[in-house]
Amino acid sequence: MAPPSAPYHYEARAWRTGLARVAGIDEAGRGPLAGPVVAAAVVIAPERRIRGLADSKLLLPERREVLFGHIQVRALAIGVGIVDHETIDRINILEATRRAMQEALAALAILPDLVITDFVKLAGLACPQRNLVDGDARCASVAAASIVAKVTRDRVMVDADRQYPEYGFAQHKGYATPEHLAALDRHGPCPLHRRTFSGVWRQGELFPV
Repeated sequence: MAPPSAPYHYEARAWRTGLARVAGIDEAGRGPLAGPVVAAAVVIAPERRIRGLADSKLLLPERREVLFGHIQVRALAIGVGIVDHETIDRINILEATRRAMQEALAALAILPDLVITDFVKLAGLACPQRNLVDGDARCASVAAASIVAKVTRDRVMVDADRQYPEYGFAQHKGYATPEHLAALDRHGPCPLHRRTFSGVWRQGELFPV
C-alpha cells in the first residue's frame, strides 16, 4: 500500500493570502556515518500541483525516482545544496544541515514568498518561514524537497560505492547498518567517513581526522 500523500493545506493557505511562491525545504543524510548532507528546496505552482508526494523515507526507491522525474518537469523552481563530510566534522551536523538548506534556497531561480521547513529554523531569510514537525508528511512542497534531496544524495553514494566498493555504500548509503559497521571493523574509515560520528569510532579507537 502506498503511503498517504502529503496535502497542499499549508500552500493553499499561503496562496489565498497572495504568497504565490512557497518553497518547501528538507534534507537527507543527517544520520549516516559517511558522505554529505543534501538539502533541496522546491517551489510548486498552484496550477501545477504534483500528485502522490509523500515523505521520501516511506517511498520505495523506484517510486522516489518516478516522483523525482515529475518534480523536475512540473516544479516552478528547484534548488539543491550539498555540504560535504569534512564540513560536517568541522561545524557539526545541525549547522551543516542549515548551511545546505541555505544553499538550496540560494540556488532557486526565483525568490520565495514563504519557506516551509521540516522543523529546522533558518536565520536571515528575506521572507517568512514556517517550521513544521513532520513537515515531509504534512506538506506537499516539503515532501517534494525530501524526495529531491534523498534521490540526489543516494546517487552521490552510489558514485562513492564505485570509488570505495569495500564499504557497500550503494546498498546502505552510509547508514550504520551491520554490514557497514563490519566493513569499518575490517578496513577502518575511508576518506568519506565522518570522523566525529560515534559509529566511526570502531573497536574503542577514535580514528584521526
